Amino acid sequence: MSINLHYEVPGDDFTRAGEASGATKGKLKQLGFPPDAIRRVAIAMYEGEINMVIHANGGTADVEINPDRIVITLTDRGPGIPDLDLAMQEGWSTATETVRNLGFGAGMGLPNIKKYTDELTIDTELGVGTCIRMTVLV
Repeated sequence: MSINLHYEVPGDDFTRAGEASGATKGKLKQLGFPPDAIRRVAIAMYEGEINMVIHANGGTADVEINPDRIVITLTDRGPGIPDLDLAMQEGWSTATETVRNLGFGAGMGLPNIKKYTDELTIDTELGVGTCIRMTVLV
């Protein structure tokens, strides 16, 4: 049996960025998941949320909680990622100077998502958006 959670991630609102990952973290704690799995989910999901706020004017986050795995699907309607290989490199960022001055946009989002998940699929299409599906095994 799985538990499904759905969140709207607002675009260009850094004050609300992280609400979905924070709520998911709380739910996983309530359900008694191991701290390491909770930490990995929270970090990867937060990075994805921030990317949606910075680059894609928000989107949705869907979380499927199973006893042996947590699957997170982040979907946006942003510009898409022009060069996914480049975007996966640590330090590469297309964030504006304004975003960087806020302390975001260091180019660690996608590399951290890859680092903290067991499975990662990124589907992106220019002018349509990006869908990131990540799995953390428990």
